Amino acid sequence: MEKISILGTGYVGLVTGSCFAYLGHKVICLDINKEKIEKLKKGEIPIYEPQLDKIVALAEESDNIEFTTDYSYAIKNSDFIFIAVGTPSLPDGSADLSFVEDALKTIASYINENDFKIIVNKSTVPVGTGRWATKLLENELLKKGLKEPQKHFCVVSNPEFLREGKAVEDFMNPDRIVIGSDDKDIALKTASLYSTLNPPMIITNLPTAEMIKYASNAFLATKISFINEIANLSEKIGADIEIVSKGM
Repeated sequence: MEKISILGTGYVGLVTGSCFAYLGHKVICLDINKEKIEKLKKGEIPIYEPQLDKIVALAEESDNIEFTTDYSYAIKNSDFIFIAVGTPSLPDGSADLSFVEDALKTIASYINENDFKIIVNKSTVPVGTGRWATKLLENELLKKGLKEPQKHFCVVSNPEFLREGKAVEDFMNPDRIVIGSDDKDIALKTASLYSTLNPPMIITNLPTAEMIKYASNAFLATKISFINEIANLSEKIGADIEIVSKGM
């Protein structure tokens, strides 16, 4: 059993936190939206996702999950800190990392000289974000007077592959878990969070894990575009796209 905080109770954060709690970990789900947290404390799920309400209820029954807006409480009472905040697109198409940056700076503000935190990025971010986050955290801790900041944290990439409408099912029955870190021991420790699921594991460095997520998204988009074109052609020539897909 590990102590985990999830920063952000959106689609990815809430599913991840609830499922970890269901697996037996102690989980604190944090959000700056007070109204959302109050609803979650009352058992009201803000998103529709099959089985999620049951997972949350079971986690609460076992006293493995709690909801808060208190950053200090969440960070001080966890060994793993998952960042699951939004990364919306900017007008130029690039990812807005301001929410990730705010989360990292807040985490740094609560790390003390006796702490060691494993900071896990669950948000979809550009390749290179993990090492950028490491530098940012080092600089923030140096400002606080911690002379060897690298001894107080490690950044991990653990991209999500959750489908809307099947997120709980995907979490509990993953076809693979990707863990990226420049410290292999920390990567393996993070992988152990999923050990009861016995999933296929891909352990690699930070940029490789981030690239796997982007490549997977691009490949999915390519497959959808391709089959749409085949469907258009099939309609023109009288072919049955359902059977064509099955045949492929």
